[in-house]
Amino acid sequence: MSFITLKIACDEEKRELLFAELSLFPFDAFEETDDGLLASCEKDAWEPAEVKPILDRYQVPYEVAEVEKVNWNEEWEKNYEPVIVGDQCIVRATFHAPRPEFPYEIIITPKMSFGTGHHATTYQVLAYQLELDHADKRVLDVGCGTGALAIMAHKRGAAELAAVDIDEWCIENSQENFALNNCGAVNLKLGGIDQIAAADAYDIILANINKNVLLSQMDAYAERLADEGVLILSGFYEEDIPDLLQCAEALGLKEIKRSERNRWAMLALRSG
Repeated sequence: MSFITLKIACDEEKRELLFAELSLFPFDAFEETDDGLLASCEKDAWEPAEVKPILDRYQVPYEVAEVEKVNWNEEWEKNYEPVIVGDQCIVRATFHAPRPEFPYEIIITPKMSFGTGHHATTYQVLAYQLELDHADKRVLDVGCGTGALAIMAHKRGAAELAAVDIDEWCIENSQENFALNNCGAVNLKLGGIDQIAAADAYDIILANINKNVLLSQMDAYAERLADEGVLILSGFYEEDIPDLLQCAEALGLKEIKRSERNRWAMLALRSG
């Protein structure tokens, strides 16, 4: 399967605006670069007729390229170092030696999936999970990627796990990683939040996606959150917090924790 990469040269202000608008399209990943923004999506999802007018409106130079999906495991192994979260958790690959001195060891084999712990958003959610009581809780991971956050929930004592992602590779990768970490039965589904029945009530919902998706799905998260449940959001910048809080508070959710790391932010909210 081929991927389309869109390389945009722009300043920081335009990068933020373009990120917001392009997030509405089926891009799988965004990366900030020194000179702008890099976006990628599967070739079948590429919509040049829809994207070009946006780029033309901002008057930014850009390049479009088609690339073959690489063997991410091989590329990752060349450069990957374990991620240590605080002094309690390590996220490592199968080819790294075990580190029993850490109470929580998450073993990850990525494919094209997001969530190895290196990114500031994943790191912050994992760090907060180390503080949050998961014992006997029902936990839902929306946009699970590698499954790292659901794995942490399992290791923290969650009684029941569900996870969804719109990417088949992520589902395959999560399934593999759940097995590596002995997570047992996980209700893993291909698709979005709508794959989870609205009547289901989860004590903890994890959603590390992006601002626009979080805003559009906030009501669905709130609907599936148990009374006194905790919603953990990440995948956005510090300056996005007010917009997310306004949306969440209108649904009866209250902030209980926030953090920032390299401009990326995490927000935890409680229902009831």
